Amino acid sequence: MPIYEYKCESCGAEFERLQKISDPPLKVCGECGSESVKKLVSQSGFVLKGGGWYKDHYGLKSSSGSTSGGSSDSASTTTSSDTSSSD
Repeated sequence: MPIYEYKCESCGAEFERLQKISDPPLKVCGECGSESVKKLVSQSGFVLKGGGWYKDHYGLKSSSGSTSGGSSDSASTTTSSDTSSSD
């Protein structure tokens, strides 16, 4: 379940609540009882660590031929040079 951040516009209190995505947003401040609570946009806690598709630019061709597209290109180049040398 995600943690949502809220701020009361009356008293300025900021607080967090662990809620289901399907739960309605809070409307009442726990500090002053006011109904002027707004949900804040907060930074995601999702972080990609280590090697992998994002860090290593997944889908881009590399000059070393480590992607499947790079390997097949070098193989086709070898085949075409073998064909031209036999003529």
